[in-house]
Amino acid sequence: MLRTLAIRDFVIVDAIELEFSAGFTVFTGETGAGKSILIDALALTLGGRGDASMVREGAQKADISAEFSCNSATSTWLLEHDFNAEDGQLLIRRVIDNAGRSKAYINGISATAAQLRELGEYLVDIHGQHAHQSLLKSEAQRNLLDMQAGLQSQTSKVGSLYKHWRNLAKQREEFEQNAKNILQERQRLEWQVGELDKLQLKKGEWDEITQEHSRLAHAASLLEGAQEAADTISESDHPVLSQVSALLQKLGRLEEYDNKLKPILESLESARINLQECAYALNDYLNRVELDPARLRQVEQRVENLHSTARRFHVEPEGLIYELENLRQQLAQLSGASDIESLKQQEELAFQAYLKEAKMLSEKRQVIAGDLGLAVTNAMQDLSMAGGRFAVDLVACEPSASGLENIEFMVAGHAGVQLRPLAKVASGGELARISLAISVITSCATATPTLIFDEVDSGIGGAVAEVVGRLLKRLGQDRQVLCVTHLPQVASQGNQHFEVSKTQENNKTFSQIHALDNKQRVEEIARMLGGLEITATTRKHARELLAL
Repeated sequence: MLRTLAIRDFVIVDAIELEFSAGFTVFTGETGAGKSILIDALALTLGGRGDASMVREGAQKADISAEFSCNSATSTWLLEHDFNAEDGQLLIRRVIDNAGRSKAYINGISATAAQLRELGEYLVDIHGQHAHQSLLKSEAQRNLLDMQAGLQSQTSKVGSLYKHWRNLAKQREEFEQNAKNILQERQRLEWQVGELDKLQLKKGEWDEITQEHSRLAHAASLLEGAQEAADTISESDHPVLSQVSALLQKLGRLEEYDNKLKPILESLESARINLQECAYALNDYLNRVELDPARLRQVEQRVENLHSTARRFHVEPEGLIYELENLRQQLAQLSGASDIESLKQQEELAFQAYLKEAKMLSEKRQVIAGDLGLAVTNAMQDLSMAGGRFAVDLVACEPSASGLENIEFMVAGHAGVQLRPLAKVASGGELARISLAISVITSCATATPTLIFDEVDSGIGGAVAEVVGRLLKRLGQDRQVLCVTHLPQVASQGNQHFEVSKTQENNKTFSQIHALDNKQRVEEIARMLGGLEITATTRKHARELLAL
């Protein structure tokens, strides 16, 4: 439920802070006072499109905050999206600067406009003053029927199954048209895979074989260098190891005269040990390394084979193993795609899965269509359309993403008239009343806690307006209902009443809003009844409407 709405520097609003209660709340005021601006501000807070024109002239930014009470659905959503959800409160804020840049926050945490829209679906349902126009469209009629029955998830599933079926059908059609090209491509891939398979490639082989080739190719130099180093250390006429040992003996005798030689002796001893280990290691190396011309020729041939194949495939030698894996994947995909019988079988299975789900959807739509038709027909009797009828036709069509039928709302304005498509109803007043009846009835089927009706009572008046007011008030017993209206019969039914007015200061126009007490409500209802001149008669009539 919407608890508070704070608006600052939005269009012609300077600063407004409103507190809302449960039940039926009405907003009234003269034309142009800014009644619908409040709805626009709330819609912006819930992720609507915003631009610099929404910032009040002369202000730096427009700032709108809306506080809601959380229900289980919104609490779950907040937790799933890592937004703080303590104390069961939800604060949404939207800021737009005069350059058109927008920022959004949920419980103080930065959010995207898409997240606001997603969360807003759990919070508020807005029926605009032109809602009846959208009802003329077949898609809107289908969406409304599915929403009434809670079929959104099943409709989405049907759409996914349809897309999968059509993709397979397209794949099969393309294959039939390009069978020759696919066969040639398959043969090419098979030859390439065969060529690479002959090499018996192994991961990491290129690094290993290049190292081995380098070692075998330079075996003579390696033996010569290692032997020379071994001789210099321990086998020559004046080996380095012997010289270091002699120095150690000489300095060792001198250490007793000056102990400052001790660290030097320690370093020399470490050097002697390292030289001795080098000598052992070199001798071991000389025993293991040998010339192997036959192995060298084998390795050189392998390196040449890998190099030449890599050039033909336009890759580096170390990439041959990955090229083989890639070609095998392409061949596997093409082999599956080129199996026309397999494709036909997959296509048929996909179609049957779609058809099964679509038929189940049709059955559920048929049931809810009857219920909705009866409910709207009953409501029409109270809206000065005695004898009128409303029905929902399910017209069979070719399989589509939305199912096996088109949805068409049919209406007869009074007794003795045949049902005709809603789009062909001549009277705008009838269309407005039917639209309102549908809006009220379908709103009862949703779990949205706050419903907003923005001048949906346009085109009606008199006794019908009083019935509309009672309908909205009855709806407010289960939900929070906010309604912008110009009809006194509707406004008088409100549990809470706000008046929107317009003032001018320093050649600037501002919109203001005030909660009305009983006395002020009499004056406002009287104004709505009698225009500029309020008389005792209009006040009396106003009190009668308010039952004061």
